[in-house]
Amino acid sequence: MGSTIVTGRKEPYRKLIIAVSIVIPITIAILFGVKIPGYDFSFLPPIYATLNGMTALSLISALVAIKNGKQKLHEMLMKVCMILSSLFLVMYVLYHMTSESTAFGGVGAVRNFYFFVLISHILLSIGVIPLVLFTYLHAWRRDFSRHRALAKIAFPIWLYVAVTGVIVYLMISPYYK
Repeated sequence: MGSTIVTGRKEPYRKLIIAVSIVIPITIAILFGVKIPGYDFSFLPPIYATLNGMTALSLISALVAIKNGKQKLHEMLMKVCMILSSLFLVMYVLYHMTSESTAFGGVGAVRNFYFFVLISHILLSIGVIPLVLFTYLHAWRRDFSRHRALAKIAFPIWLYVAVTGVIVYLMISPYYK
C-alpha cells in the first residue's frame, strides 16, 4: 500500500508534503540573499525565540496529554505547535530579509559550542519539516499506528529544534546591534 490509497490513486498529500519540505528551505535560503532596506524589525528576535520556547512547552504538554489519554487536548496542542512554528518561520524570514546578519562574538569553547548548536539546529529544522507533516497527516487520517511510529522520531527532533532555537538566541543576543 504505502503511498497509494485504497482506490489505487497516488496519494496526493505525499507529493505535496515532499514539495513543501523542499520549497521551504530553498525559499528561506533564497530570501536570505534578499535585503529590503528601510524597515526596522530588530524587535523580532526575542519574539520568535519566545515562540520557539512556547513551541517546546506545547510539545511537552501535548506528549503529557496523549500519555494521559487526553486525545482532544493533544490534538489542540499539536495544532498550536504548528501555528507557533509557522509564526516563528514568518518572523524569522522577515527579520533576516530586513536586517544584516549578526556575527557571534564568543571565543574558544563557547564559540565551538554555539556553532555546533546552530548548525545542528539548522540541519534538523530542515529535516523535521517532512517528519512533522507526515506525522500530522497520519493522525488526520486516523492511522494512529503510523502516527505513533513517526511521532517517536519527529517529537525529539522538533523539541530539539525548538529548544536550540532559544539557546541560539540567548547566545547571540548580546551581539545584536
